[in-house]
Amino acid sequence: MRRTAIALGIGLGLLGSTVVTAPAQAANVVTTPLAATTTTARQVATFWLTDGAANLKNATPYAVQTVVHGERLSNPVVQDGKPGQVSPVTSPVSTTAKSPTTSGKVFFVGADGQPHWCTGTAVQSQYRNLVATAGHCVYDIQRSDTMFDKWVFVPGYSEGTTPWGLYVGKQVSAHYDFDAYTDYDRDFAFVNVYSGVVSSSDGVLTNKGRLGDNVGGQGFSWNQPIGSSRDVFGYPAGANPDGTKPYTGETLEGSTGPTFTMTLSDLPADQPIGVDSPFPGEGSLGSSWLERYSNDVGVGYLNGITISVSDTDGDNRYDTGVSPYFDAQTNEIYRAAANLWSGSILI
Repeated sequence: MRRTAIALGIGLGLLGSTVVTAPAQAANVVTTPLAATTTTARQVATFWLTDGAANLKNATPYAVQTVVHGERLSNPVVQDGKPGQVSPVTSPVSTTAKSPTTSGKVFFVGADGQPHWCTGTAVQSQYRNLVATAGHCVYDIQRSDTMFDKWVFVPGYSEGTTPWGLYVGKQVSAHYDFDAYTDYDRDFAFVNVYSGVVSSSDGVLTNKGRLGDNVGGQGFSWNQPIGSSRDVFGYPAGANPDGTKPYTGETLEGSTGPTFTMTLSDLPADQPIGVDSPFPGEGSLGSSWLERYSNDVGVGYLNGITISVSDTDGDNRYDTGVSPYFDAQTNEIYRAAANLWSGSILI
């Protein structure tokens, strides 16, 4: 559901008083606070890290819009400008793992008052503080104009551990059309996070430093051709409809496959794309699609975000991840977010 750029001031009454006004040249960008003050951010960190990180451990995968009905197409995508890219920053972490240190889980409290999670990934930015995920893993699409509460990112999450710290979300940048119209061509979000923290056994928070300094940051690309391979990284949880290939959601999983255009029968989206992937939707929402990913250095170029999955051949097994196509307007949102400062929650 594409439109021409409009002035950001139009329709701001829908967004409430919490919206941060974007400059005129960024008419598609809506930036909204999450934990707007350091006091609130410390309370959020404490919520997740107390009692041995019980709320992290007890969180369940977010299960809204995990499956859609889709058909694969052979049509080319419609590009809205020239291709472009921003280079990644490699991780300073010494590891032998063949998966990116940038991937992790995003945690939040849902409309039901319970802790849930999606997947997210650290992306290169000016202040090394940016996380990309699905738009509906930040915006509560079941409650109009509402952000999820207590939003945090934990890179490298595994069974309650925070190996490189916990990062509280300060603000989210998204496309106006997703916020105002729930346009799934724009179901992506970029969250600026405060510097990370860890908690001691007596509950004292300690500064862990900036996200990108700790785990690196994926590059970013837009208006790329369809058909080439993407590496998908996420935390799938659950099984196929026929019960096969169950995933626990506790460990980061990867898959590799070609991309293609799609049509969806139950989501308003004009130009969704798909990738060969066997992951179920629960836990996979927000998974990164990395173009030209290198196992040797653990980075590539973010070029898609899982917003749902599909069984396109009707055999009761998921075969496709679904993403918006990353075009020049996606880059507009990314670049606005990539230049926003966040700082530390500790003095």
